Amino acid sequence: MKNVTPNEWKKLINETDNKLIIDVRTPQEYQGGKQKEAINLDIFDSEKFISEIEKIDRQTPLFMYCRSGGRSGQACTIASSKGFKETYNLIGGMMEWDGEVI
Repeated sequence: MKNVTPNEWKKLINETDNKLIIDVRTPQEYQGGKQKEAINLDIFDSEKFISEIEKIDRQTPLFMYCRSGGRSGQACTIASSKGFKETYNLIGGMMEWDGEVI
């Protein structure tokens, strides 16, 4: 897992092909505003979260964020334990995000 700042995140998102951006917040938080291209996999629904992560190709770089960076850090750790080599955690989460929100 690599913890990255919002500026590093933006650069990596633009440079990385075949990536998956995952918002690990609750569906209610997700509906309140998300990053472009992000899918929602709520880490609090741990059984579904793990089930969905296990369906993803292990070569896919995963960019994960939450409200403040804690849950997404846990999510990156889980993904790494499942064999993902590239996992990125947004430091400060959406609280520090100054990019586009849709």
